[in-house]
Amino acid sequence: MGSTFKNSCLVGLGVVAGVGLTMQFSALAFKPPVDASMPIAELRQLADVYGVIKSTYVEPVEDKALLSEAIAGMVASLDPHSAYLDPRAYRELREGTEGRFVGVGIEIAVSEDGYIEIVTPMEDSPAYHAGIKEGDLITRIDGHPVQGTPIDDAIKRMRGEPGTRVTLTVARKDAPEPLDFTIERREIVQKSVKAKMVEPGYAWLRIAQFQEPTVDDMAARLQALYREDPDLKGLVLDLRNDPGGLLQGAIGVAAAFLPKNAEIVSTNGQLADSRQRFYARPEFYMLRSGADPLATLPPAFKNLPMVVLVNTGSASASEIVAGALQDYKRAAILGSQTFGKGSVQTIRPIGRDAAVKLTTARYYTPAGRSIQARGIVPDFPVDETLEGDGLNALRMREADLQHHLSNGSGPEVATREDDIEEQMRLLAEARTRKPLDYGSADDFQLAQALRHLKGQDVVLSRRAEPSTTLAQHGPKSD
Repeated sequence: MGSTFKNSCLVGLGVVAGVGLTMQFSALAFKPPVDASMPIAELRQLADVYGVIKSTYVEPVEDKALLSEAIAGMVASLDPHSAYLDPRAYRELREGTEGRFVGVGIEIAVSEDGYIEIVTPMEDSPAYHAGIKEGDLITRIDGHPVQGTPIDDAIKRMRGEPGTRVTLTVARKDAPEPLDFTIERREIVQKSVKAKMVEPGYAWLRIAQFQEPTVDDMAARLQALYREDPDLKGLVLDLRNDPGGLLQGAIGVAAAFLPKNAEIVSTNGQLADSRQRFYARPEFYMLRSGADPLATLPPAFKNLPMVVLVNTGSASASEIVAGALQDYKRAAILGSQTFGKGSVQTIRPIGRDAAVKLTTARYYTPAGRSIQARGIVPDFPVDETLEGDGLNALRMREADLQHHLSNGSGPEVATREDDIEEQMRLLAEARTRKPLDYGSADDFQLAQALRHLKGQDVVLSRRAEPSTTLAQHGPKSD
């Protein structure tokens, strides 16, 4: 019963175009191998079912829709991250990895009562200029009720072609009646990197998602931080709620802080091209032609004391970065155990405008650890607040998902089972707590990271289980 309750009260993370994957795009046309032992009997059975549906279903079904759903079901049955991408889904996936999409420019989450809550309107976006505010609850999109609607479906309704309009009906605490905002969609350029000096000598660098521009944007931000304070004493790399993204982005971020030629991650799968090692060299992280964005970084960043912040929402590419920095003892990992998505999805184009997103490999840290269904265990378990980990303690991990890929070499870690009273307490606390503003003065985990960098004691989680220490990790020789 505890698991059922826990799953029902999971709150969606703030998203704009979340990827949640470590992806590689197939650069060449892919021709699957011909298998002479095709299951003819089963294929005939599929054709028979198709014929029965077409001839006897209560109403006509379009061929294209029926076949697309059949393909989607076949791929989705493999694991939680494999999927058939129809033209619309394929386009949205490309937009997300490019850091561009057409919409209104808001970060959203699912509220506890099932509405879509505005986490923040993006600066200079159509929603920002229309007057949408943080904390507004979207109750209708173009007149359609949204309570209980999956967050991905709500995102699809708000996106569209540039110049088209969408009407959002919102409930606002200080407004007696619902408010209607008709907003013109336009291309939104999403910035995945933020940075600032949080104290004299101490910098904060946040990566929200790994996209094509991430490495270039990170390099520019690090340059700016160094110009602001050349006598840096420490850096906090914030990967909390970073759902992943492009593998190249993760390699580039880790490469900024590790020696050149250091192994960042390796992958292993069925095909020869899925068994690879990736190193801190430009050919492994550069997606665009031109100068290496990391080449001109000040050498100080290779040795600057670091802390990496993670939580249950840190997945995939962010776990690659945290795992590599942990294995090389380059940074202390602080926060909550990560999601545990240690598989690579490769995008195989099918025809002109569709694709299959297929799990093709597991990835391994430099020390050979599989993160799949386990995650990164922090060196310093620290809750989101002094009082506890809030809804972070109720979120699902990879090991909770049906049909998840096994770890392959070690134990798996599902979400901790709390008793019902404890779950109710956590949920009640979260409902009354203002959403955490990462990088602010109220950011408890950031404050503990700064204490560690200064050599001071850190307030560890009262629920902390014995964790693996840095001394037990070490990169394997190649």
